[in-house]
Amino acid sequence: MSDSVLVLNAGSSSIKLGLFDNASAEPMLQCKGLLDEHEKAPRVVVSDASGKQLFTKRRASGTSGNSDLFSDMLAWIDEYLAGGRLAAVGHRIVHGGQAFSAPVVIAGQTLAALEALTPLAPLHQPRCLAPVRAILSLQSELTQIACFDTAFHHGLTPPANRFAIPRQFEERGIRRYGFHGLSFEYVASQIAAIAPLVADKRVVVAHLGNGASLCALRNGKSVDTTMGLTPLDGLVMGTRCGTIDPGVLLYLMQAEKMPVEDVQRLLYEGSGLLGVSGVSADMRALLASHEPAAREAIDLFTFRVAAEVAVMANTLAGLDGLVFTGGIGEHAAEIRQRICDRLSWLDVSIDPAANARGEQRIAVKSSPVDVLVIPTNEEITIARHCRSLLLPGC
Repeated sequence: MSDSVLVLNAGSSSIKLGLFDNASAEPMLQCKGLLDEHEKAPRVVVSDASGKQLFTKRRASGTSGNSDLFSDMLAWIDEYLAGGRLAAVGHRIVHGGQAFSAPVVIAGQTLAALEALTPLAPLHQPRCLAPVRAILSLQSELTQIACFDTAFHHGLTPPANRFAIPRQFEERGIRRYGFHGLSFEYVASQIAAIAPLVADKRVVVAHLGNGASLCALRNGKSVDTTMGLTPLDGLVMGTRCGTIDPGVLLYLMQAEKMPVEDVQRLLYEGSGLLGVSGVSADMRALLASHEPAAREAIDLFTFRVAAEVAVMANTLAGLDGLVFTGGIGEHAAEIRQRICDRLSWLDVSIDPAANARGEQRIAVKSSPVDVLVIPTNEEITIARHCRSLLLPGC
């Protein structure tokens, strides 16, 4: 067997993983899994493409962290490859700051530099770096590669990447970076294959999930996005507030005497759909709920998405395509319908039946704006980047 790459995509309470064969021009998925920390005894489960379980392991009682799970998983991978070699581990790293505009091998001072960016993504960066440290402690010689959610947006230029604050702060790196770049990069490649007539035009991609953002694409490149310095900005999310009047934060700290740590926790973990509904951060639960506050949270979510699509269309000077992706964008037909109904003035019109069936193309045939539903795949994007670094020129 040839060399393989293990991809780790760390979320808030789980880590998605995929093992890819690196031999062909396009990395081929060998197996996939999840390190799930929702339960009291976290476990890792790996299955083949058909869903057949290949490996499962729970964390040993009395231990903290997941080093033992990673150790068992790496040992199983070595056995699974049966003479093949694990060439590298690729990681999704949320924030790359100004310094990291492309994937890099994590070596020397790189890990320290990435840890220094934690204040820009306090909820996400530690979660992304924890597997790096765990594997480093187990197999220090194994190549690890960082792939950044900010990199796809690194080419953003003024005014799209600028805050209206004194320039001295911008010179220190306080600017709009954008996130979900690995997802947007994959979707951009899929648009080129699925709808080539639209790919080089003015397209807005809506990555809608527990975390949510939009990206304005021109010729397949990011020219604007809704998230800014941190993953808090832009759309209403599962537990994050999205765009908020800065005066609210001043009020909370000055009048309500809230410590900075409590404000941070409120904005990242207690706001968004959860905060508005008081029911759940999960869109599926809200759609199933009869509580008025749940419907109000949904209405706010779709209102903000539609409003920000209009902002992206302003950047693009028009709109030729709208693409839905992410857990909500791919699976919630009612949310897609509500958003598109709000955008009818932009000539967005979808076929309710095609939308309900979850078809790939859901625009009515006469619509000047193509509307697509494209499942995202951040893991294959990471695998592609790892292959490019390991096999330059291939």
